[in-house]
Amino acid sequence: MSIQALANAFVDLLKAGKHDEAALAYNAPDIISIEAMEGPMAHVQGTQAVAAKATWWYANHEIHRAESFGPYVNGEQFAVRFSMDVTPKDGARMGMEEVGLYTVRGDKIVEERFFY
Repeated sequence: MSIQALANAFVDLLKAGKHDEAALAYNAPDIISIEAMEGPMAHVQGTQAVAAKATWWYANHEIHRAESFGPYVNGEQFAVRFSMDVTPKDGARMGMEEVGLYTVRGDKIVEERFFY
């Protein structure tokens, strides 16, 4: 599968709100996930750790709107832009813009890195 085809299929699932399905289909078993923050979820590895991070996010945020844009492909990487309207369970409603940079090898995403 070409990087463009994989990126298109992955982002199509994101745009349909199927984030778990996208991760299950395209994340490598030893995927590395890097956030632009401090703390225990700043750097996790493996599909179980990435799934646990997603579970925490959904449990701790009310999502009013989430949109995905892209993919934007360059070599073995592609970027996705996210625009969200969320309310943290312990905070005030806010808009959030984020870019995810995904690295692909062997038809699987081996790293996801987030910028916000």
